[in-house]
Amino acid sequence: MVNLRFYSPVRSISVFKVLLSIYLIIKRKEKFIGLRPLSPKDLAKTIENLGASFVKLAQVLATRADFFPPDYLEALKGLHDALPPMTDADFKEIYSIAFKESPFQKFDTTPIASATIGQVHAAWLLDGRKVAVKLRRKGIKSQVRADIHILSFFNTLFRPLFSRHTKHSIESVIKEFSSMILQEVSLNKELANLEKFSLMYGDFGIRFPKSFPEISSDDALVMSFEEGFRFDDKASLKRHNINFEPLIKTLVNFYVEQMLVQGFFHADPHPGNILITSKGELVLLDFGMVKTVPNSTRVAIIELLKAANAQDYELYIRASKRLGTVAYEAPVAELAEFTAKMFAIFSNENLTQESMQQLAFEVLESTRNLPFKLPSDAIYILRVSAIIEGLGTTYIPNFNGVKDILPLLIEQLPRALGARGGIIETIVGEVASFPFVVSDIKHAMKRLAQDSIQTEISNDQLTWAANITRSFTKKALLSLGFLIFGSALIIAKEAWFAYGLTLAIFGIIGLLSL
Repeated sequence: MVNLRFYSPVRSISVFKVLLSIYLIIKRKEKFIGLRPLSPKDLAKTIENLGASFVKLAQVLATRADFFPPDYLEALKGLHDALPPMTDADFKEIYSIAFKESPFQKFDTTPIASATIGQVHAAWLLDGRKVAVKLRRKGIKSQVRADIHILSFFNTLFRPLFSRHTKHSIESVIKEFSSMILQEVSLNKELANLEKFSLMYGDFGIRFPKSFPEISSDDALVMSFEEGFRFDDKASLKRHNINFEPLIKTLVNFYVEQMLVQGFFHADPHPGNILITSKGELVLLDFGMVKTVPNSTRVAIIELLKAANAQDYELYIRASKRLGTVAYEAPVAELAEFTAKMFAIFSNENLTQESMQQLAFEVLESTRNLPFKLPSDAIYILRVSAIIEGLGTTYIPNFNGVKDILPLLIEQLPRALGARGGIIETIVGEVASFPFVVSDIKHAMKRLAQDSIQTEISNDQLTWAANITRSFTKKALLSLGFLIFGSALIIAKEAWFAYGLTLAIFGIIGLLSL
């Protein structure tokens, strides 16, 4: 049954204001049909009032520094998804649905955390073990579905106003966000993610909560209670004499394992989801937002890292095209120059964080008309990168991805590329694979001799070719139309000769310029 409250005129108008503001900000327009964009503060407040879906959408959009000026970017990055707890009536209703018979000897009804999807309570099982119980908010699934419908409707209205690449980027964000948040409202899905993480990464030195599937459901997830303090709690790190740098190295190495080796990663590592124990152990929480990285994307990221380390900026742009963040037809030389400038800024140890950001925004502003894109595979990868960099800046002055994270990533490339640990094992593995290499060469030579070599074309190349063909066909048909219609006017009536000649000349010029 549709809940009309989620489609109220007031809520729909708020969504319209947010999306209109985003359109005007991206297009750098002061107003549209007399309406101006919301200020950074009002935009953030309106998004916060709209709730779960829009907060998460804004957090994803905040990965696009080329879309937003610094003041708006800061406002969007400052959004958090903490909300007031459920009402007592809603809590009792959800609790009774989740637990027909109580498996607890004690349950603390005051939540220790309350976010967009649900709230977390401390409880004690019948055998005395302390657990964390995540309860899903009442009606959240219906609200999220309604938000997706409203977003899709207004995006259809605004779609014609954007350039092709911006349009595709925004659609990728909305599509990926819609898919991810629908998964996130399912606690059964989060339970499956947690169990898969525990199985895949159990020996990596990072702790995960232990799940209790026998008393969990789509409305409640029961896990072991993990003690610790937030990753950004500087006072606690200092009090327990914990060195931060090994922690950030462990976290970066763990994400290399997730993204580039296993291809299955936690996409929401904000400070509240990463705890540090008094012994300096990392604990990862909240597995609602988990992504799979396709092999083609992993290969493109590895190429990006290798090119960045070698400071080969043309190779970096080609790898970016392969990743899909730069359009296939984008000018390599111009983008390579832009990349070199950005790397020079973030490699400069004499610049403060504020100076780096200011210079970077100036460079980005000069390239805002270049065909950057945001494919769905890259959205959460960029978001994770931004979050980890943000965690680093909490403790290390002038911390950034180029200067501090890139060397750690390069260290892990051999593993991402398939090295088996030691050089002897790697050599043995290469020798063992040699017969297959010889076989592949023989197969390739045979196909070459038979004239049966095939060329594979990427989706980006096909899209680019289709757009070029469409543009060419449209121009050709229009020019031909001018020529035919103009010729018809010349033949039909002497009085129309001048008009017909003008049209025919336009048609000929158009055809010659193809």
